[in-house]
Amino acid sequence: MRYNMLGRTGLLVSELSLGTMTFGVSQWGGLGGVDQTGANQILQCGLDAGVNLLDTADIYSNGQSEEITGAALRNLGVRRHDVLISTKTFGQAGEGQNDRGASRAHILDSLHASLKRMQLDYVDLYQLHGFDPLTPVDESLRALDHLVRQGAVRYIGVSNWAAWQIAQAMGVTERLGLAPLSSVQAYYSLAGREIEHEIAPLVSAAGLGLVCWSPLAGGMLSGKFDRNSEGDKQARRTTLSFPPVDSDRAYHVIDELRSIADTHGASPAQIALAWLLHRKSVSTVLLGAKRVEQLQDNLGATKVELEPSDLDRLDAVSNLAAIYPQWMQQIFDGGRSEQIASLGQRNRR
Repeated sequence: MRYNMLGRTGLLVSELSLGTMTFGVSQWGGLGGVDQTGANQILQCGLDAGVNLLDTADIYSNGQSEEITGAALRNLGVRRHDVLISTKTFGQAGEGQNDRGASRAHILDSLHASLKRMQLDYVDLYQLHGFDPLTPVDESLRALDHLVRQGAVRYIGVSNWAAWQIAQAMGVTERLGLAPLSSVQAYYSLAGREIEHEIAPLVSAAGLGLVCWSPLAGGMLSGKFDRNSEGDKQARRTTLSFPPVDSDRAYHVIDELRSIADTHGASPAQIALAWLLHRKSVSTVLLGAKRVEQLQDNLGATKVELEPSDLDRLDAVSNLAAIYPQWMQQIFDGGRSEQIASLGQRNRR
């Protein structure tokens, strides 16, 4: 297992981390189902492989995910300072009108409830799970800053935000002298590269950490699906088509994954994960598992060394068409790309 800096922080995170959305009885059907015993085994497997970041959220399995995650840490005797705990707030966490969103009231209430469920004194990374169009962004950021100053939160981030929203938040934190954003959690996979249009370039330019969720596109790239079959009946994608993907395009990606996997003696899932680990903007990739065997296979991605030709093949089959203003900038490049390439060649001599 390799470790990367989380953006410009001094925090080292494992290149593969463990998402706990599968823990508990999920309100979204096939997403959950892992009980306490299973969670203990999955967590131990991840820790043994070098995983040091666990990610959850207050709405996963209506809070059960946080409860089970906290209990698993205690059951396994994990020392608090040996793991990084990340959780999130924003979604519907109760029946009240204020039990959602990113208001100061909901953020403070949510964090204290999460700490109680996990029986922890602090979380390492606290993230806004979505963008709240109702709450002024400075109110949300002041609330997060308050939690950092209290010591209940060590780093803050956002998830599922647009690039302009992230940029706006960064400007507000700098102007007001608040705790800065450290990371962005976003969907990224070979079947979903939309992040590359705006979010990934912003993350790289701003020095933010990038935490990738659903790297196998909800199991689509796991090797259980192809255009000639309906896939594993036990796979959650057979009951919940999330995240949405262009199936025809995804099947072309799967064909390439199978071919490359055969040459490396690996699984298609390992190749898909290894591709993400080669992306320069990526800090860590979240793995979600219902069985230890599934997690063990995914963890094997760290041992896969893709050749440049492999990366080229995967890039070509999964690449998205440029959108404006990207295609205009490519047309109106003015020879800058050639100059940059030339400088890079000189620097390598």
